[in-house]
Amino acid sequence: MKALSWLPFPLLLIFGSSTARADIYQYVDERGVVHFTNKPQPGKNWKRLVREYDKGERSTAADPEAPATAGPIPAPNPKCPTCDVVPARDNSPTRFTRYDRFIQEASTLYQIPVPFIKAVIKAESDFDPRVVSYKSAKGLMQLIPEVEIDMGVKNVFDPRENILGGTRLLRYNANIFRGDMVLTIAAYHAGPNAVKRFGGIPPYKSTRAYVRAVLKYYQQFKEQEANGSIRVR
Repeated sequence: MKALSWLPFPLLLIFGSSTARADIYQYVDERGVVHFTNKPQPGKNWKRLVREYDKGERSTAADPEAPATAGPIPAPNPKCPTCDVVPARDNSPTRFTRYDRFIQEASTLYQIPVPFIKAVIKAESDFDPRVVSYKSAKGLMQLIPEVEIDMGVKNVFDPRENILGGTRLLRYNANIFRGDMVLTIAAYHAGPNAVKRFGGIPPYKSTRAYVRAVLKYYQQFKEQEANGSIRVR
């Protein structure tokens, strides 16, 4: 198993409301545990990491190519019940860098490497924020409705909200599995309970294929980050 080098200490996520949009603060306690909150308590050396949007400032306004909604969602195709009901259609090579500012923000906030976030986005939606799966997973990081609620995502088709919610879930899984990259990926796909139940990657063909794909893309994005190229296969 590969261990993630980006987990030097545990992280504790503390949010006053899962649906609240507010500034996000961080402090490191005497044990080296990193705490996050949107409601900092007095007496701690909190550092603000993310500022609440100013009135009228939204990620979709900053990026006119990114849709705020996917429009009416069609029903699953009876001839292909496991196909995406809204498949990826964006083939532009610029899609791989279009959301970099949101990915960097999420990487800084949750201490997940940029190439790793990009690898998950590539495997989940191929960088098309309109994608909807047959299981109602939506957007760039394919968040299911329960995850939208748990991760405080109000507009799942907003690229920034989706990326922050998906990366927060990666952080949560990484904490559970002590930074093990393979198990973090498997838990993102199959859920942490399934990983615990089987004591490793669940014996699901789709999950095992997913883990292989994310690891492959992770390596490609790491190489891209090192040499400045944009070649993903």
